[in-house]
Amino acid sequence: QVQLVESGGGLVQPGGSLRLSCVASGNIFRINGMKWYRHPPGKQRELVGTIDRDGATSYSDFVLGRFTISVDSARNTGYLQLNSLKPEDTAVYSCNANIKAFPTSSPLDYWGQGTQVTVSS
Repeated sequence: QVQLVESGGGLVQPGGSLRLSCVASGNIFRINGMKWYRHPPGKQRELVGTIDRDGATSYSDFVLGRFTISVDSARNTGYLQLNSLKPEDTAVYSCNANIKAFPTSSPLDYWGQGTQVTVSS
């Protein structure tokens, strides 16, 4: 079975940086794309950005050029680089990937449990 695990979160001061990882494991045939979401305290979950199979990325407006999404397909790992972090970026960051686990199965969306990013002095 397919599993996604995020890591790389932690406590960082305003203006700092973190790189989050999303490792997909299991009987993976292909990863069709990946999305990153975040869930700030007291707010609803929101989309951070996406990357498709061709490497094309798209970001929500609040990113303001500070974040970068990438994928290392050979390692089945996605990354979210967070720069110039602000207190309002504090949230649980989660990855979502559309994965075909078997050649004969239809692709499914999988979620990780998330990693906590806290921006505070």
